[in-house]
Amino acid sequence: QLQLVESGGGLVQPGGSLRLSCAASGFSLGYYAIGWFRQAPGKEREGISCINTAGGSTIYADSVKGRFTISKDNAKNRVYLQMDSLKPEDTAVYYCARNRRYGGYGEAWYLPSEYDYWGQGTQVSVSS
Repeated sequence: QLQLVESGGGLVQPGGSLRLSCAASGFSLGYYAIGWFRQAPGKEREGISCINTAGGSTIYADSVKGRFTISKDNAKNRVYLQMDSLKPEDTAVYYCARNRRYGGYGEAWYLPSEYDYWGQGTQVSVSS
């Protein structure tokens, strides 16, 4: 059964760090790009990063560029999101998702419609 499971969320002070993990089962990350999204209360789901099949190509939304780093370990079938210099506006539920394109991501990588399988989400709260 195809599944994505996020973990690593929690409460952190502004300026702190968290590392999210996305564990995939039922398919190989070696063939699909994986994206990270977030959704704050009352806001639309926002695409924040994506990584291609081999992990050599990554892309970020301007809102997290320079602070977040996406990576993947195909042997462990996991994708990670290292989040540094966290701000209160980073508070949201974070989701990982599988890009529906076989072999990589396209220019519309930030659109939820480009993804076919989603995890259940993990809450990240940034507050003093």
